[in-house]
Amino acid sequence: MTAIEAVTFDYWNTLVYELRGHLRGRRLEAWSGLLEEAGFAHERLQLEAVYDAAWDAYVTSWRANQQFRSAEAAEHCVEQLGFEVPPDVRAALVEAFGRAGEEAELHLAEGTEDCLRTLKGAGIKLGIICDVGFTSSTMLRDHLIRHGVLPLFDHWSFSDEVGAYKPAAAIFEHALDGLGGPVPERVAHVGDLRRTDVAGALAMGMVAVRYTGINDDDSQAEPEAQHVVAHHSEVPGVLGVISS
Repeated sequence: MTAIEAVTFDYWNTLVYELRGHLRGRRLEAWSGLLEEAGFAHERLQLEAVYDAAWDAYVTSWRANQQFRSAEAAEHCVEQLGFEVPPDVRAALVEAFGRAGEEAELHLAEGTEDCLRTLKGAGIKLGIICDVGFTSSTMLRDHLIRHGVLPLFDHWSFSDEVGAYKPAAAIFEHALDGLGGPVPERVAHVGDLRRTDVAGALAMGMVAVRYTGINDDDSQAEPEAQHVVAHHSEVPGVLGVISS
């Protein structure tokens, strides 16, 4: 087995997860309160439809590797409300949409910290390669700080800062450069999605590890990773890393 020099991790449903619908609910509650305060009658189902349409627009852009950030999603929602809101209300809605992730309850996947410390203790460099949705990279890193693990990473590549989503080579190249330029064959990428994490890593010549502990991606049969793990405790072993 080729010696591994660096390991990159996907963020959502690999390092961190939310309880289903948590962030969506926070944004809808914030908007409902702001609209009610401003005197705009609305139905919860209407807001849900507006939000879901914005998410569909994001997914389309994500698949096309075209950036669709939080502010754009919020503006998309405002345009779909079906009524005009004054500039101050519009600004408040956009701000609330973006800030919903600040105090959200995001959970570290079981075994993550021990895995990271084992790899770090073996001299492995660590990185993050993350496709950002409606919560900015700054907020996502803040959550890792709160969980006490951000200092374990040597570099990170978030799509809203790099300007590319996985599986595009650009975001993987950004990660490799930031980790000191190791040859791809000596770098592993751990993530849950076949289309982005597995396909992107394999195309770069990296070792792909598909993590199924939170989301066992059955959206497509291929590609498959060289290794499939259900718990982070398995990662060092499948990569041949022995803790010091």
